[in-house]
Amino acid sequence: MDHIPFGDTPTTRCHFYRRVCDLPAVVDPPHLGRIVIPATCVWALIMPAHLGQAVKTEMERTETALGAILSHPRSGRWTYLIRPDLPDEVTLFAELFRLNVSVVREGGTIALPSPADRCAQFRRWVELPRCIYRPSGWAVVAAIRACAGPEPRRTTTYA
Repeated sequence: MDHIPFGDTPTTRCHFYRRVCDLPAVVDPPHLGRIVIPATCVWALIMPAHLGQAVKTEMERTETALGAILSHPRSGRWTYLIRPDLPDEVTLFAELFRLNVSVVREGGTIALPSPADRCAQFRRWVELPRCIYRPSGWAVVAAIRACAGPEPRRTTTYA
């Protein structure tokens, strides 16, 4: 594993995620060095990269504190780690679904960047996790709504 700098291994990175960021990270499977967290005390909102960038800009504009954000360059998606405070509401999920945003909630798994990733095309940090802070899911949803604009009105045409 000569591509991993000395001292930065999946295990040491996992310890950092646990101790500094309070993320329940585990290396799974060990032979691949992938780092994942179960969506329990942290959830995620996953969206297209262009929307993710706009949401980040909106949150900075409104002085809403950012938490950890990661990018998946191959799939063109961004993941915001959030507090698990979004309700289980069909209307909210439908609204987010129309915007190509998914919620990783209780029972899901979130993959984090690992030094074992073969290249930066897998996962990389846009905003590094530096502490235990995670924004409210509602704050990120508000920024998504601001970036998406008003919902198009549906008109019914009768023949």
